[in-house]
Amino acid sequence: MLPVVDLRSPALDAAAAVDEACRGLGFFYVVGHGVDSALADRLDAAARDFFARPDGEKAAIAMVHGGPAWRGWFPLGGELTSGVPDGKEGLYFGAELGPDHPQVAAGTPLHGPNLFPAEPTALRGAVLAWLDAMTALGHRLAGLVAVALGIDPGWFARTVTADPTILFRIFRYPPSPPPGSGWGVAEHTDYGLLTILRQDDAGGLEVRTATGWVDASPVPGSFVVNIGDMLDRMTGGRYRSTPHRVRNTSGRDRVSLAFFFDPSWDAEVVPLPMDGAPAPDDAATRWDGASLAAWHGTYGEYLLTKVARVFPDLADRTQRR
Repeated sequence: MLPVVDLRSPALDAAAAVDEACRGLGFFYVVGHGVDSALADRLDAAARDFFARPDGEKAAIAMVHGGPAWRGWFPLGGELTSGVPDGKEGLYFGAELGPDHPQVAAGTPLHGPNLFPAEPTALRGAVLAWLDAMTALGHRLAGLVAVALGIDPGWFARTVTADPTILFRIFRYPPSPPPGSGWGVAEHTDYGLLTILRQDDAGGLEVRTATGWVDASPVPGSFVVNIGDMLDRMTGGRYRSTPHRVRNTSGRDRVSLAFFFDPSWDAEVVPLPMDGAPAPDDAATRWDGASLAAWHGTYGEYLLTKVARVFPDLADRTQRR
């Protein structure tokens, strides 16, 4: 079982639990978070209603209609991991930004309005409320990470996440075909700072450890939190972004709510001033052979290179605009 962090604990105790979890697996359950379970249930129900509709109806909000904001629906197999189609369909959302927002007006990728279907009408309100709740929880968790690292609890909010990049994905994983050899999503790490995942009860999430793969079994009322590549880079590998994957063998649909609390788009993601040895070249030990220690640039630059590999056709169309 993954470590558990109870946010009802005193702040120093919760931060110590975060530090232990991040030094170990890089994955942990969060309980005592105060997020309304009724909101989660409404969002889950609305998402299942949407996914149950014909592809032709869902295509009214296909990602191609989202332009450079990269929002909307993609069909089963429409997203790639390491060049291989995933066994899932999904909805992409982000911070709701109007045309007058400076980054939208400038045509900055992954910024803009969300695409919502005409039906179910409940999806829009549930998604927007979820974005607010998860953003607040992301700031709270980042504060605990700061304390765990021995820096000021407000450091992330003042610097790296002063204007966080907010990405939200709702995924439907149909059951894997017998004998369960198909992957809903293959081995990967997340790109940003922290991922906050709400699972249903179908299971299927697996985390790679030093001794092999382990199940991150659903715990009612919890979120699964894991480290992204940028926190790995910032801590010089003290906190490692852990590979994970999904295989749905439950025999029924699996719906997950994946929220990514990431650095500001223009933030220069550099190592923190921490005690200890310089960050090693980690290319030899990472799942993809890419060194985070050797990478330099803004988070937006890093994210764009990653997302373009996930949706290469969409990236090509966006670049031709």
